[in-house]
Amino acid sequence: MKRFCLFVTLLFYPNLIFAQQPFTNGRIKVSDNKRYLIHQNGTPFFWLGDTAWELFHRLNREEADQYLKKRAEQGFTVVQAVALAEFDGLKEPNPYGEIPLIGEDPTKPNDAYFTHVDYIIDKAAQYGIVIAFLPTWGDKLVKNTWGKGPEIFNPTNARTYGRYVGNRYKNRDNIVWILGGDRNPREGSQDVAVWRAMAEGIQEAVGGADKALISYHPQPNGMDGGASKWFNNESWLDFNIHQNGHCRFTPVYDQITVSYNRQPTRPTMDAEPIYEDHPVCFNANDLGISNAYDVRVYAYLDLFAGAHGHTYGCHDIWQMYSAKRPAVNNPHIYWPEALDLPGANQMRYVRKLMTARPLLDRVPDQSLIAENNLSAPERIQATRGNDYAFIYSAVGKPFTVNPGKISGKTITATWFDPRTGKTQPAGTFNNQKPQQFTPPSKGYGHDWVLVLDDASKNHAAL
Repeated sequence: MKRFCLFVTLLFYPNLIFAQQPFTNGRIKVSDNKRYLIHQNGTPFFWLGDTAWELFHRLNREEADQYLKKRAEQGFTVVQAVALAEFDGLKEPNPYGEIPLIGEDPTKPNDAYFTHVDYIIDKAAQYGIVIAFLPTWGDKLVKNTWGKGPEIFNPTNARTYGRYVGNRYKNRDNIVWILGGDRNPREGSQDVAVWRAMAEGIQEAVGGADKALISYHPQPNGMDGGASKWFNNESWLDFNIHQNGHCRFTPVYDQITVSYNRQPTRPTMDAEPIYEDHPVCFNANDLGISNAYDVRVYAYLDLFAGAHGHTYGCHDIWQMYSAKRPAVNNPHIYWPEALDLPGANQMRYVRKLMTARPLLDRVPDQSLIAENNLSAPERIQATRGNDYAFIYSAVGKPFTVNPGKISGKTITATWFDPRTGKTQPAGTFNNQKPQQFTPPSKGYGHDWVLVLDDASKNHAAL
């Protein structure tokens, strides 16, 4: 009976089973080619993230369990969450009446608050989820024009606090460290020095740089290379992060290209794309609310441009919107209902596709297609491995594939539907001459991926 139940579970919930056991391969690190993330034993790790910034601060244990269980079932592998949270996180207590610091002093953490954080991190591990752990939201260092703050960090107490959280979580394999918290360092300030001190404190506590995978979450900064604009020469920056600003048709794929080509080589990604159910460019009256198509477009364009992984986000979920909590920028539905928005469920197909072929040799390659420089609304983006290729057409626009870019005399073509994860055959063709392809449908919301395989390799069906 147990074997039958396991078979049924594997048949109908393959992502759940896969997601529940990722840490038998060890914690996450950068691959040897510096493009991807892998486990300690070399097994590839695909980052499919969700922004749950207020997870530690606003959810109780039962709610956190509900959230994590659902995201695991949907195939998510990473949750991004903040210890010193944005919404008055130093003064507004968690559901158990605890605040994170005593007297707003980073050198005096409140153990009771972090006990709740411990619980959520450990629960995430049970569901096979990595916590991208932000020690603090950026307003505790750079208040700017929004955020409660106050600015409490300097290089000395930042190092102390970094040592504290580093020591507390040094034995948990499902931790990746993210500094920054939606802030860019100010010119002429000590901000870079503060973040450096916090990173070094974490490294000292965990036992060395090789045991702490660290990045930085900035605000949008155009073509300046994401976090690498300020931290490119910092030895602690292991992978690069971008944010796109919650607007439609922003060419983040070009920003990914800039950081992909920057030296030293690092993995790069968009860790805060346009959120689902978000006022587009913060202007719902004129531009409307983002939808599942909006979040799909950024996932595929960014990944095919060279990103190692991708983070989804939802406006109702990052703030854990509910009847008992204040709202920011007019969310529409409470967070439990938002867990099942279409875009969130369609992220499982992103993971399905990206992990269906060898991951570590995949490179961006616009030379695969003749129509390789279209603007964002009708963009066609291409990526390939040695013996396969993926081509994304954002609105079902036809395109021409150039020959000889992957191995094989004969190429098998398949259409992959990002809305459903289903496929349909697109024929076979000779790899010595150009071939035009027309997606099965076209127009706004009719995005398609063409999968090309070297027929001799017998890759598994999608």
